[in-house]
Amino acid sequence: MTTGRGRPHVLLSVAVSIDGYIDDAGSDRLLLSNAADFDRVDALRAASDAILIGAQTLRSDNPRLLVNNPDRRLQRLAAGQPEYPLRVIVTAAGDLDPALRFWQHGGERLVYTTDSGAARIGDRLDGLSEVVSLGAAVDFATLLEDLGKRDIARLMVEGGGAIHTAFLAEGLVDEILMAIAPLVIGDPAAPRFLGTIVDSSRHRMQLAEVSRIGDIALLRYLPKEDSSAG
Repeated sequence: MTTGRGRPHVLLSVAVSIDGYIDDAGSDRLLLSNAADFDRVDALRAASDAILIGAQTLRSDNPRLLVNNPDRRLQRLAAGQPEYPLRVIVTAAGDLDPALRFWQHGGERLVYTTDSGAARIGDRLDGLSEVVSLGAAVDFATLLEDLGKRDIARLMVEGGGAIHTAFLAEGLVDEILMAIAPLVIGDPAAPRFLGTIVDSSRHRMQLAEVSRIGDIALLRYLPKEDSSAG
């Protein structure tokens, strides 16, 4: 392990409906992105040192969370990087199924949890992932500090809503990339991009860039106080 570099740059990456939902209430995952946008996300993954999701997203989507383009993986190797970014799971309860696809593919994995979550995990992830307890509760600032000590400079956070909300609520977000799909879900039972944030006025963002990917609008936001459209 190296001496570290301070906390990583945190990018929230999300695809939402026009009314702010990240999925519908059905049992199958709703794909909000088109092929070109999925390729954009793959490029973002390839440019990241680590990718993070919460345990609920892991259970509901059963993702592999890989860089799919082989040329991008070769470029990472040529640059002296691992073929895949470090893949990070956050779980307070430790409710993780080692049979999911995430554990069967790709490179290194890291689980952040609590003392009670680590006790629940026990030896189920032996040989599959390092497990780090953050104490009695998940503290995201401490999590970022630990990632910095592991030389993680760029962290891509892919959800879900509770994870995105926690990073924003604690003022730990450096950038948001939001793809807006041209559909309305309109179901209050469906999961949203964000939950409740106390004193949300402190978290005003600046719109730095707007682009179009087919029928999808891509918005790039930066923190108001540190923003730059350059």
